[in-house]
Amino acid sequence: MSPFTGSAANTENWEHLRVAAEDGVVTVTLDRPAKLNALTFGAYADLRDLLAQLARSGGVRALVLAGEGRGFCSGGDVDEIIGATLALDTAGLLDFNRMTGQVVRAVREAPFPVVAAVHGVAAGAGAVLALAADFRVADPTARFAFLFTRVGLSGGDMGAAYLLPRVVGLGHATRLLMLGEEVGADEAERIGLISQLTQEGGADEAAQQLARRLADGPALAHAQTKALLTAELDMPLAAAVELDAATQALLMNSADYTEFHAAFTEKRPPKWRGR
Repeated sequence: MSPFTGSAANTENWEHLRVAAEDGVVTVTLDRPAKLNALTFGAYADLRDLLAQLARSGGVRALVLAGEGRGFCSGGDVDEIIGATLALDTAGLLDFNRMTGQVVRAVREAPFPVVAAVHGVAAGAGAVLALAADFRVADPTARFAFLFTRVGLSGGDMGAAYLLPRVVGLGHATRLLMLGEEVGADEAERIGLISQLTQEGGADEAAQQLARRLADGPALAHAQTKALLTAELDMPLAAAVELDAATQALLMNSADYTEFHAAFTEKRPPKWRGR
């Protein structure tokens, strides 16, 4: 995402999200606990616009995506989205589905690592939001369900058919997307859907600790590693190796690379600047 902004001012208050920032770590909390953080049109749009704003800001080194209350996110609100979409024409439906995909792209293309802190339900769009994150930290109450076929829609919603096979393999992805079955925390860890399994109630704290570790590290190296992981999913080896070479050549001119050598020589920890 481009760091250049237009004349419009940044948004400071988000109606559908709770946003907090501390020393390079931004925490975005889905905040409809009475509805298990079910997403609305406005929530999707806020996530899309917030992620773009944070990507341009230059000061974010890690982001935690969490859910308030008993679960992470139960997916799209049955009344406010599923019911409402029945009244839309094809053009309106395409606009809506493109917007949900833009949220996933914004997570994947953000120039900082995203950590999903998952407890309780992560269903439908909530499961895809967690899937799009770079890390999924979850406690034993977490349960994932890609429910799209169970409401009569394609399981390949919001990029799920692209992302899930690359995380858990084609066999598991086919089962999860085709059948829409719930996957508990133990199985999710076994098939690689969970990056870190914590004690019950520990997902938020562990996600914050991981985000702090990432934020305190070499931000430029993290950003480029994420970019390469995303870009090289569809590249042949020769193109990937060439992209790696060009990226490393650029990073070898960075202040962080010089700082590592100085710190190693002086026998001290590096002072990463993200430049």
